[in-house]
Amino acid sequence: MSAEPRLRQRLEPDVRRAQIMAVARRLFGENAYDAVSTTDIAREAEVARGLVNHYFESKRGLYLAVIRQMVTAPAPVADNLPNSTVERRITIIIDRWLDVVERNAPMWLTAIGSDAVGRDSEIDEILFEGDEIATDWVLEAARLTGAVDGREELRAVVRSFGSMVRAASREWLARGTLTRSDLHVLLTDTLLHLLQVTFPALHTSREQP
Repeated sequence: MSAEPRLRQRLEPDVRRAQIMAVARRLFGENAYDAVSTTDIAREAEVARGLVNHYFESKRGLYLAVIRQMVTAPAPVADNLPNSTVERRITIIIDRWLDVVERNAPMWLTAIGSDAVGRDSEIDEILFEGDEIATDWVLEAARLTGAVDGREELRAVVRSFGSMVRAASREWLARGTLTRSDLHVLLTDTLLHLLQVTFPALHTSREQP
């Protein structure tokens, strides 16, 4: 005698959407894009395939949504920082970011890809957006959100750090040449040096005749 069909649980739209995203994040992280179908995602998320298309329009739309989530809004990295030293606050946001990446390692590596600008204009746009958000986190942690003098140069310096972050995370997650602890030291020390030594020197040199 065959088992009765499993009834799908009725969930709020935001919860159902998040459920689909979680499955897609795992499948896209574990497999090549072409090897994943909306049917696969719907089956594992226990939703109708039409619901996937309703929320995301297409597999491509869902893929881009997952990358945007990974790159631009993975967690409240800069929320509720202690009223402490800049060094301590930078240490905390780096540690929180590493937590997020470690939990979602396959999809993070998929999201950053080869990091070659021009490979996909839509993904490039998401990566650029992510760099701006990460820059805001850094300036918040460094108590530099109100900086006016040299502001664009400062943001450019921090955005440049973002490319190093992606390259270093591949050394950790893909190549195994760096440990998480190594990466924490590398990123924290480099970022503090950029903010406290490199940027002031760059700004001073620009002001000289």
